[in-house]
Parts: sequence; C-alpha cells; structure tokens
Amino acid sequence: MFTSFSTALSALAAQSTAIDVVGNNLANLNTPGFKSSVVSFHDLVTQSLGAGLGDTQVGFGVGTPITLRQFSQGAIQTTGGTLDAAIQGDGFLVIQGPNQSIEYTRGGNLQVDKDGNLTTATGEAVQGWTESNGVLNTNAPPGNITIPVGTVQAPVTSKNISFDMNLNAAAAPGTSDATFATSVTIYDSLGNSHIVTATFTKDATTAGQWNYSAVVPDTDLQTPPFTPLTGSVTFDSNGKLATPASTDPPPQLQITGLKDGASDMTISWDLFNGTSPRLSQYAQPSSISAVAQDGSPAAQLVRVAVADAGQILAQFSNGQQLVVGQLAMATIRNPESLIAVGNNNYQLSARSALPAVGLPGTGGRGSIKGGAVEASTVDIAKEFTNLIVYQRGYEANSKIINAVDSLSQTTINLIH
Repeated sequence: MFTSFSTALSALAAQSTAIDVVGNNLANLNTPGFKSSVVSFHDLVTQSLGAGLGDTQVGFGVGTPITLRQFSQGAIQTTGGTLDAAIQGDGFLVIQGPNQSIEYTRGGNLQVDKDGNLTTATGEAVQGWTESNGVLNTNAPPGNITIPVGTVQAPVTSKNISFDMNLNAAAAPGTSDATFATSVTIYDSLGNSHIVTATFTKDATTAGQWNYSAVVPDTDLQTPPFTPLTGSVTFDSNGKLATPASTDPPPQLQITGLKDGASDMTISWDLFNGTSPRLSQYAQPSSISAVAQDGSPAAQLVRVAVADAGQILAQFSNGQQLVVGQLAMATIRNPESLIAVGNNNYQLSARSALPAVGLPGTGGRGSIKGGAVEASTVDIAKEFTNLIVYQRGYEANSKIINAVDSLSQTTINLIH
C-alpha cells in the first residue's frame, strides 16, 4: 500500500510535465516554423508478489515522459515580406549560432543586419553562398550570406546594337518614303548615354540597295564633327538580305574623343540574329520592330528579395535583377532527435544523423517559397483536449494520495 505514494507522485510529476508541454505548444501557436511536441508515457519496472511467478504484479508508477517533436508540414502563409522564406517539404535552413556553432531552423522570417548579413529574426547568420565577382559558386562550403546593401552597380559599356526592321520595297527613290531613320541609346564606360541614329536611303541606281549612315551627335565629342559609319545593304528579289552575308564581319561604329572623358567605344552592328537577317525589304511602310543594345548605366540597389528556390535577387534602379546569393538547406534523417536550443533553432544530438547540406529542391530537400513563412503546427483544439485529459489524470492521482493517506492514518490508529 505504501508504494502507492511514490506511484501516485510519479503520476503527478508525469502529468505536470505533460501539461508543461501543452503550455509550451500553445505559447508558440503563432511562432513561424514551430513544431509542436507530443508526450510519450511509459511505465516503471513492475514487481511480482507472492511466489514471484508473475501471478500478482504491481507497477511502481510512470516514468518521466519522453517528449517527441512532430516535424510535420505547416501551412504556408503568404506574408509579402521580401526576405521571408517558407520551407515546403523536408529540410532546415542552416544558421550560425553563438560561438560559431551550426544550428538549424524552419523559421523563415529573415532580415538584414547593419553589416549587410542575412540573419534570422533573432540575429543568427543564415548560411549559404554569396556572389563574388559575378560568380555564385554553390560548390564551395556555405558561409554567411552578405547582401550588397547600398551598393552601386557599375555601368556596362555598350558593345553591340541591332535593329529589326523592314524597309519599304515600294518606295520611289528621292521621295520621303525612300528615307527611314531610327535610333538606339547606348552607354559609355562612365554610364553616360549617347544616341546612335541610323538613317537608310534607297539607292536610285541599284535595285534592292539601301545606303545607311550611323552617327552620334557632334555635341558628345570633344572635337566634332563625328565621322559617320556608312555602307549599304542589298536585298534579293524575295526581299531577303543578300549582302552583307551572315559570315561577313558586322559593321563597326567607332566613337572616339567623347566629351565626358569616357573610353573610346567600338560598337558592332548586328545585322543577323545567328543566320537569320534582321532586315527585310517588302512592300510595306518602313518600320522598326525591335531595338537592342547590351549596355547599361550605373544603378542603385533598390531592393533585395528571396525568390523561389532560395535564390536571393537584387533589383537595381535600371530594372536589372541579379542573383546575389543562395540559401543552403540541410536534411537530417531523424529530425526528431534534434535538441531545441531556443529562438526556434535546433542543434544535433548524439543520436542525430549527419546533415546533408545542399541546394533546395535537390537530394530530397524541400523547396523554398519566397514572400511566405511556414505556420506553426500547433493544433489549438487538440492541445486543449490534451490539457483536459492531463488535468483529469492529475486530479485522479491526487485522489490516490488522499486515499492512501487516509488508509495510513487508519493503520496507525490500530496500535492505539
């Protein structure tokens, strides 16, 4: 009978622990990426009474409950936050905790610190790969991701231009229809813009021939006038470009002595897209259908965002988007063995399998969705149900202690 005290006390301790677990789950109802825990009870060693053949067995109560974290998928909630990242599937974001320790998290509400490092909401550095000198090497070991906050993108000097157009085959030489002009904006090594104007004039003596001239304004030069690029293109009887051929070198526009002090420029005029001519001559009004050039001015960083697949995109004021980073992901075969260390982070335990770190969406790793976070897996209805069950268990075992106490007093009173 007296062992009932310790049996009931073990039950009170176990039910109290279970209530603590429920309380922790409910407290993290709105924690992004939080995984709820369940309690697993097990009995203590059983004693056999009498002859010891197991006819009468009495247990010693319940052992300390084991908490098991349930790594099930949480709902994906769209937040609109540019640096938010939700994991869909297996895996964890890799972060650097205190004392350079490696930790793992499913909480994807990320931010940038004052030094430009990508961090979790609680300040741990997120691990991955950062673009360096225009190269993003995901084969290298992952490290802290640095965001180029406040940087200026250097200008790109224009080297190639092209015009996709039709020249009017029905135009009579000497008329207004026999002259057509179009232009494109190019950029020098300092990022300043210049306008290249190409003028086509139908030749009066050679059928299917148009003469061209490409110039930049004299005001852009230190010592004008500008020497134009001149030449001619010839079309066959079907209106297709005959000369120059696709194997001929493209015409090159030489721009020297710019007034702004920029480097001299050599611009290749691409008359072909591969082997397909960009110019045609049909009996339709002369018109331009596409203009292209490969330069860009200097640009300010406008914003940085996490895109799908865990890529970190930087958008600049000139409209260009560049991949400046990549989130790393880790998979662990037995995530239930991880140890929670606070801040929604986990560390490996002695029972944990070694993590496999790589790109999202590869090697069994889940995908990453930008602009969203994974919701907590806590089910409020289930937790309140468990709370009622554990409360009733605690009350029932407290009655066992009251009953044993009453019987003990009766036994003691027998000697009086």
